[in-house]
Amino acid sequence: MCPAGLDLLAGTVWARIGGSTAFRRQIRPQTGSHGWPDLDGVYLEPWASKFFVALTVPGPTAVAVTVARTPPSVVTSMGQYPPFSVITGFPDPPTSVIRQAHNPPTCVSLMVKWGSVRDDEIRRVLTEANPWWRAAAAGQDPVGAVRSHRLIRDRARHDLGYRPSVLHDLATAPVGDSLVVLTGPRRVGKSVALLDLAAALCGRRDIQPFQVIHVPCDGMAARDLRRTFTLGRELTRPADLHAPRARIWLLDEVSAIAEWTPIVKAARDGTAVGDDTVVVTGSRWREDEDIAGNLLAGRAGTAGRRRVRHLLPMTFRDFATATRPELLLPEAVHPADLQSPDVAATLDGLRFEVDGYDLAWQDYLSCGGFPRAVAEHSRNGAVSIDYIRDLAAWLRGDVNLEGPPESLPLLLEQLAGRATSPLNMAHVAEALGWTRAVTAGRLNRLVSGFGALWCRHHDDSGRPVAGSQPKLYLVDPVLAWLPSRLRAGLRPPQMTALTEQTLGVALARRIDHLDEGRWVAGDTIGYTRTGSGNEVDLVPVKVPSGGTTRESVPIEGKWVDDGWRNEAKVIENKFRRGILATKSLLDLDHPSWAIPAPLVALMLE
Repeated sequence: MCPAGLDLLAGTVWARIGGSTAFRRQIRPQTGSHGWPDLDGVYLEPWASKFFVALTVPGPTAVAVTVARTPPSVVTSMGQYPPFSVITGFPDPPTSVIRQAHNPPTCVSLMVKWGSVRDDEIRRVLTEANPWWRAAAAGQDPVGAVRSHRLIRDRARHDLGYRPSVLHDLATAPVGDSLVVLTGPRRVGKSVALLDLAAALCGRRDIQPFQVIHVPCDGMAARDLRRTFTLGRELTRPADLHAPRARIWLLDEVSAIAEWTPIVKAARDGTAVGDDTVVVTGSRWREDEDIAGNLLAGRAGTAGRRRVRHLLPMTFRDFATATRPELLLPEAVHPADLQSPDVAATLDGLRFEVDGYDLAWQDYLSCGGFPRAVAEHSRNGAVSIDYIRDLAAWLRGDVNLEGPPESLPLLLEQLAGRATSPLNMAHVAEALGWTRAVTAGRLNRLVSGFGALWCRHHDDSGRPVAGSQPKLYLVDPVLAWLPSRLRAGLRPPQMTALTEQTLGVALARRIDHLDEGRWVAGDTIGYTRTGSGNEVDLVPVKVPSGGTTRESVPIEGKWVDDGWRNEAKVIENKFRRGILATKSLLDLDHPSWAIPAPLVALMLE
């Protein structure tokens, strides 16, 4: 039965999950509106003659839905019931309950309730997520138990041998009190990287498999995570048989839990977890979680390791290593040394190889660096439409798009087409039929979910210009191809625009590598304007170098093979030096150098 006080005849949608109230919202659709803001997990979108409600449930749990509309008609059910449909699937991925009705009601209310998971359920989840415990207890190979995990088996179908090195130091270092936050977009392989780390740790003679605790956090509530720290240590007591041993906690997708940072903070401050290694992964960097204040300030351990790390799509160097092993790959250099004599000598030695780099670069710009996309393109000549749709599903969820299916392709087409110019938010909002506030919110969610990167407008002193329009770069080329793959008639991206974006992301990654935290702070790359109104894509930025601070070499991405000197004069007049990233032209005889874009990328990575 519905709770007292709710007027069913006015039109009510009530979802009860578990036993404790989380929130209730009442929405009055406006005629002609195109969307609603994010309402704590409840997304509403009136579109044409249909009314959509999408609710993300933090299960595993049971769901009951009561729906009433005007004129009076009440349905309470699980499963399919016209004119509504319920789609469920616990516990992974988090449940999506989607209801669709014709003739939108004048008023819709939602009450959402859920409760915590019981101890026996948490124990079951932990036991299933750590098969190496059972293997060790039975005298079997714990590494083999890790390799039997479904994610590892799935990788084998698209495996070109690429293994990110982002956690390699933890695989070989002594077990201590380090805390590492690993972030990056969905579908990039963070969960697989954690399992690779688990396999490496279980294979060490100085570590017992019971010390390694893998926690899949999707579907957990905050209280479940708190309880998991207690039960995880209890389940791994065999590790302390002869003497207490530190644990290695691998918390996967913990950012899916609201207010997770205070829980980890309390565990680090008040329990034995403070002496353990803790690795947490997440697909979104939310400022309201205060990761720096709750976790990094005095709680990141004493080993001096890098605390915030990003697992992003494969770089061009990774791509070339996996798909073009015959290519000679120059060593990376500091961004301030891109025009050094040593670099000139290296480039002179590669003059006769530029065509090979150019062809590899075109392949990279066609498929991007998500490992499965690279494998499919390498083996089949194209990224499969199934994986394109997987990426689109991630983006729709992260960006909070509640509209019709074409909303995402239209958004990405706008961003890809405007990437080489400062982004006019009002024009994008008008083109998509959204308000400016909704547009800004969705773009910021795209950035916080590592789908895009802001390139700020810098003044002559290198400081961001307040109130100016930034550029927005998609973090991977394949995202720019989604519109034309998902909907007929939408424009494919241009190679020049893809080159500028990809070099910008490569420089941003290198700057963050040299100066931890700058990516999430939005303080990596910038563009500037000249007195004549021209733009320089990537201006000099201050970067640490051997205890001092130096400025990176300015870069302009044009992907041309002739007429480059006219473009080069813009960067020379502004900075007296610089690099013009070309298609395959190499010319080092002027104050600004023409270097093929793939070689610029390789030297940055």
